[in-house]
Amino acid sequence: MHVLIMGCGRLGSTLAHNLEERGHSVAVIDQNPDAFRRLGSDFRGTTVTGVGFDRDVLRAAGVERADAFAAVSSGDNSNIISARLARETFGVSRVVARIYDQKRAQVYERLGIPTVATIRWAADRMVRHLVPEGTVEVFRDPTSVVSIVEAPLHRDWVGRTLKSLEELSGARVAYLMRFGMGTLGTPSTVLQDGDQVFMLVTDETVGAVLDVASGATSEGL
Repeated sequence: MHVLIMGCGRLGSTLAHNLEERGHSVAVIDQNPDAFRRLGSDFRGTTVTGVGFDRDVLRAAGVERADAFAAVSSGDNSNIISARLARETFGVSRVVARIYDQKRAQVYERLGIPTVATIRWAADRMVRHLVPEGTVEVFRDPTSVVSIVEAPLHRDWVGRTLKSLEELSGARVAYLMRFGMGTLGTPSTVLQDGDQVFMLVTDETVGAVLDVASGATSEGL
């Protein structure tokens, strides 16, 4: 794959090296030529000085043969403009933009541009380490909206189906851990003693989902 990266800060330079180590060709764009020093002398890819929403700059970086584009500069506007240009004008199939403003990130996600909302995601993760609330979260999407949490089950769920758990909780089961192995259940999967159940939730629904799983609102099942 040929990957273009706009922005040669700490994230951009780290991303460039990670992609090179995986065997991909990389071109890095930054309007400050001094930024390329972060890449070090062992970087074998291309560096192009300029802004990532300039068509000539993108062409010099190889956008017309690019398989992927990452906009990770420090400016939200620059990132989203360049990301849309790469996708809509040059037809790059895989595009992602770093966005600091969570509200903007949600808008651009709806436009089909995957985003990483840096500040919201980082702050959310730190809060969960600093103030544990008893919820075991194993995944949170980059926009910090959807997460996967472990839902400890009341013993009365044993012998019932995943379908009944999903219907009562209003949430989807992402996967199960059974005898130490991950498994994708089906609606007819019967819950067994010792199963660990992981469910897809939002911050608004997680409390109610965990209550149902623990039996707090199950009325004895």
